[in-house]
Amino acid sequence: MNVHQIVRRLGWGVADQSVSSLSNVLVSLVCAHALGVHGFGAFSIAFVSYAVVLNASRGLSTDPLVVRYSGCAQPIWRRAVASAAGTALLVGTVAGVLSIIAGILLPGHVGTAFLALGFGLPGLMVQDSWRFAFFAAGRGQGALILDLIWTVLAIAGLVAAVLTDHDGIAACMLIFGGTATIAAICGVFLTGVRPMIDQVPSWLREHRHLGSRYLVENLAVGLSRQLRIVAVGAAAGLAAAGSLRAAEILMGPFLVVLMGIAQVAVPEASQVLTSAPHRLFRFCLLLGGVQAAVAAAWGALMLIILPLGVGQLLLDDVWHGAYPVVLPSTVGVMLGCLSSGATSGVRALGAAPRSLFAQLTSSTLYVVGGGVGAFLGGAVGSAWGWAIGAGIGVVVWWIQLHRAAAEHIPTPKSPRPLEVV
Repeated sequence: MNVHQIVRRLGWGVADQSVSSLSNVLVSLVCAHALGVHGFGAFSIAFVSYAVVLNASRGLSTDPLVVRYSGCAQPIWRRAVASAAGTALLVGTVAGVLSIIAGILLPGHVGTAFLALGFGLPGLMVQDSWRFAFFAAGRGQGALILDLIWTVLAIAGLVAAVLTDHDGIAACMLIFGGTATIAAICGVFLTGVRPMIDQVPSWLREHRHLGSRYLVENLAVGLSRQLRIVAVGAAAGLAAAGSLRAAEILMGPFLVVLMGIAQVAVPEASQVLTSAPHRLFRFCLLLGGVQAAVAAAWGALMLIILPLGVGQLLLDDVWHGAYPVVLPSTVGVMLGCLSSGATSGVRALGAAPRSLFAQLTSSTLYVVGGGVGAFLGGAVGSAWGWAIGAGIGVVVWWIQLHRAAAEHIPTPKSPRPLEVV
């Protein structure tokens, strides 16, 4: 296990996620400025729907890809990537048709947003699939180049739309999806692979045990976050929900690092499993422990600098409600980091039933802990409730990793004792 190479590949993942997150933030800011309150609300609803489709696409296409084809021979990788990208294209096409139908049926800005989004969903899904194809091959720089292309095109398109007064919601959504489609086409040249829709049925059959479970897992993650916010809003009011969201923004720079590492953690764990399976547990523990330590450092920094005027500068008066949430949020993120180390190991082992059980359990704890905490103590109570749930989730994930390793990694046989004649 070459530590230097692993750190370098993790660095590419963090850099790529930083660019991707930066582009999303800038696109949202431009849209908020151009569309106004109601238009931006419609854009946000459509954007959440895009995130749900993205999770579904990853569960069926790229999650099985990084589990089973990380570090494999180039010809095998090319065939797998063609099938995974074809699956992403099919998911995006079906979702795009449904989005267009919804756009026709829904009134006002929401209908317009869904109608415009539908045309971009196929390209959005394929563009994302190329990123994970690069990470599976250990070529994170390719994913970074692809995201840079999309980010530059999207920002340039949105700025041009604002300057020419063509900044309606349809234009913003078409630019968002259209520039992703251009980046997806660039991905064909960067990978040298074309999406093969005719291989989708065989891909889904071959990976049905992984794909179906990862699909449910990914949807559970997204829906649990939405349910928690709804529960907090219902129990403690919109101000409490806003405080939670503000605390998430304050933790944002670290979460970029966390998501960047998550993109490459499974491929790296898969390579460790192939080269030195007895080191997998240690690798996962080190990965989760380092992330948890960085989360603790970032949370401590926020607790120190926010009262010095930084909180007022970043969030205006909202920071007063967000500040008490920072400590429990930091604890929750630290525990989530420890879980993510085990998650990478369980997925690398291909133990989809155990991964599904752990994820559904963690998502349930996330919603129940956050909801009950909101009823008892508002935003702060919700954050502590989530942290308690995350603590239980750590135990669940590591137990599943231990059991999965026992099932999939053979125990070295002890040499037979010499017989005395």
